[in-house]
Amino acid sequence: MLHRWQKKRTHFPLIIALVLCIFLVCSILLTERSIQQIYGEDHRHTSLKQASLLKSTVLANSTFPSTSPVVLDRFTTCRSTVKYNGRKPGWMVTPKSLDPHGSDGSCDVFSGKWIFDNISYPLYNEQDCPYMSDQLACHKHGRSDLRYQHWRWQPHGCSLKKWNVIEMWEKLRGKRLMFVGDSLNRGQWISMVCLLQSVIPEDKRSMSPNAHLTIFRAEEYNATVEFLWAPLLVDSNSDDPVNHRLNERIMRPDSVLRHAALWEHADILVFNSYLWWRQGPVKLLWADQANGVCEEIDGLGGMELAMEAWANWVASNVKPLKKRVFFVTMSPTHLWNREWEEPGSEEGNCYDENIPIRDSLYWGSGSDLPTMQMVERVLSLLGSMVSVVNITQLSEYRKDGHPSVYRKFWEKLSSEQLRNPASYSDCIHWCLPGVPDVWNELLFHLL
Repeated sequence: MLHRWQKKRTHFPLIIALVLCIFLVCSILLTERSIQQIYGEDHRHTSLKQASLLKSTVLANSTFPSTSPVVLDRFTTCRSTVKYNGRKPGWMVTPKSLDPHGSDGSCDVFSGKWIFDNISYPLYNEQDCPYMSDQLACHKHGRSDLRYQHWRWQPHGCSLKKWNVIEMWEKLRGKRLMFVGDSLNRGQWISMVCLLQSVIPEDKRSMSPNAHLTIFRAEEYNATVEFLWAPLLVDSNSDDPVNHRLNERIMRPDSVLRHAALWEHADILVFNSYLWWRQGPVKLLWADQANGVCEEIDGLGGMELAMEAWANWVASNVKPLKKRVFFVTMSPTHLWNREWEEPGSEEGNCYDENIPIRDSLYWGSGSDLPTMQMVERVLSLLGSMVSVVNITQLSEYRKDGHPSVYRKFWEKLSSEQLRNPASYSDCIHWCLPGVPDVWNELLFHLL
């Protein structure tokens, strides 16, 4: 009995193991087939969806390189520099047939004259805006003649929509308004914040610290008014909002990746770019250029490449019914008073100027016509996808609106400069309240 039992014990586990193996194999086959039947379409759909998503991402970001290049910063240098060889990005936007100004032709709000109005203007008081910049607070820094605050822009043959802070907040409810550009666009952003902040309780508003992206938030309206520092629009070594005064300016003419990652989610975008391109040649470092060899190009040529890269992003990513895009034209400078004074006048600039220019045909050398023509050509490719805020001519008249010497200067002024105020006058930026408030009234009108 013992031997028989031992024999049976020897074969019984083998039979069980064989049955289990057959069962497992069948189960695996059946399970795999069931999975294919149940999820096969979903997997196929997911794969197609992923492929489609990848394709749309590549198309949508056609201004971006296929591989992420090294981020440019203020420590970036060129290993060597050669002359620009004429290369262009391998994509171009398709021209649109619609009017780039988005105008119905009934009124040109950009053509008009300045009317002195000390009843309705200024729209806010400098001292009542806690977000005012020392670079723009002219009264605080000693300017006693306040006539620059009391000018109203009057278009020919029609009227500009009257500023209404509550109506503007309703336009912004649940939205992100973002200004993108240089210090002039930052001045327009500060103007907008000062125009809007007074009706928001102090405990319901906040301002993030100054950074690449600075955000003013209003809780009641679930809205933000933001500023993104991007002086060249494309990625560059000048993208630090503080440390950007560099001897050598290097840009990627085929990439807006760094900035677009922040601006792409805004509902209303207000771009500008101009003065940084008038400071001499720039260096081009293409995204696929890994050996540090830069190409040198003049400012206008560099700006054209940057504008085309920006335009391609707009054309690929902006749905006009969901996102509004504005481009603010060049802000003029008033560096040489010989352009508006009678011949023989003492050489100077905007220093001590206190009334606008009356000549309706005035056009100073601070506004470069070839640049405007290039910008107009690029914007015309985008049609109604971009609304133009043409501030140039109306701002040309305002030689009185600059800070001049009435601002904070972070660098120490020499005794020679102090003896000659015109030598260090700021004839580029604008006092607030002042001209940029009208730029924002135009924006309000167009919205």
